[in-house]
Amino acid sequence: MNVTENLKIDLPDETATLALGALLARGLQPGLSIYLSGELGAGKTTLVRGMLRELGFEGRVKSPTYALVELYVISKLNLYHFDFYRFRDPEEWHEAGFRDLFNPTNICLVEWPEKARDLIPTADLHITLISVQKAETLSRQATLSASSMFGRTVLSTLHHPS
Repeated sequence: MNVTENLKIDLPDETATLALGALLARGLQPGLSIYLSGELGAGKTTLVRGMLRELGFEGRVKSPTYALVELYVISKLNLYHFDFYRFRDPEEWHEAGFRDLFNPTNICLVEWPEKARDLIPTADLHITLISVQKAETLSRQATLSASSMFGRTVLSTLHHPS
C-alpha cells in the first residue's frame, strides 16, 4: 500500500524558500526524485538554489528552461535539475533521452513534471508552490507530499532538523 504523507509550510519571502531548500538538502540521497510544481515565478528554482547552496555549490543556479536539464556534481552527488516547461507533447521526454537519468545513482529535481504526464517515474517527493495573499503581502505556501520511503525520509528532516 502506498501511503502519502503531506506537510504544508508557509514561505513569507525568498529567504524562507531558500531556507526550506537548505533543510531539504540534508535529506537528499542518490536515487531520489523530487518534482516541483507551481505557476511561473512560484519559487521552484529558488528552492533548488537553496538545496544546492546547502550542499556547497557556489556557482550560478538558473532555471534550465531552455537547456531542459542542468547537471550539478557536488561531492559524490549527481543532481539533475530538469525543466519541462517548454514541452508541448509528453513524448518529448522520451525523445530527449532522459529516462536513463532517473536511476539509483542520480538525484532528479524536476520543474513542471506535469508536462511529461505519466511518462516519468513517480516522484519520491512532490512539492507544490502556490502564491497566497495575506493582508497586503504576497507570500507562498509549499505543500510537500511524500510517496515513498525516500520521500518520507526527506520530510523527516523537516520535522526534526539537526
